[in-house]
Amino acid sequence: MTDTTQTAPAVTHSRVMLKISGEALMGDQGFGLHPPTVARIAQEVKTVHDLGVEICMVIGGGNIFRGLQGSAQGMERTTADYMGMLATVMNALAMQAALEALKIHTRVISAIPMDQVCEPYIRRRAVRHLEKKRVCIFAAGTGNPYFTTDTAATLRANEMACEAIFKGTKVDGVYDKDPKKHADAKRYDHVSYDEVLQKHLGVMDASAIALARDNDLPIIVFSLDEPGGFRGILSGQGTYTRVSGDAPRSDG
Repeated sequence: MTDTTQTAPAVTHSRVMLKISGEALMGDQGFGLHPPTVARIAQEVKTVHDLGVEICMVIGGGNIFRGLQGSAQGMERTTADYMGMLATVMNALAMQAALEALKIHTRVISAIPMDQVCEPYIRRRAVRHLEKKRVCIFAAGTGNPYFTTDTAATLRANEMACEAIFKGTKVDGVYDKDPKKHADAKRYDHVSYDEVLQKHLGVMDASAIALARDNDLPIIVFSLDEPGGFRGILSGQGTYTRVSGDAPRSDG
């Protein structure tokens, strides 16, 4: 009797954090949520989930409200940051709806308790969700003002024992300057945490990079606009930049 079952490709990581900006959910709009774009990103997540990878997510809130911009316009910083945290909850709920439409069990877990719409953050419960192959979307940042969602993603990735942070952007890695403005921009295959900080490469904010460095947590920067890019990198293919503390790699 011939075995017709298909074996899933080997993956490079078994539990990962996917960090995306709120702006990634806007599509070509200038504000808010673009449902087809949310659905497309959810489909990308599904392709990785189908490999058996345990997935955490953190989504920014800049498509709805950005705390720093509110503060710059005269709003008290703490209030502005809390408003930004609430924006991330809205994005997380939208992504949850898109994932559950694809039959993927998902939990939104908020650092600010709001029991009617999502779970409060309890580390051991969140770990159990991951073990049951549920996607966990961590919302409301760290629950504290003055901390970005980049820092929240790094904090939760460490708490959940993720093997890497996947930072989805509009370009296929880290460049020495903006590749959309400079034709001679150079893409790094590998860059160290210290180099990111020293050269202000803009991968994540300094607090997030320092937290990743202190816990030896690699950051994989890739293009979220590349169809199949997330799955491809986890299968050992694709174009990306690895931010870590180890020696530069020659495999891209």
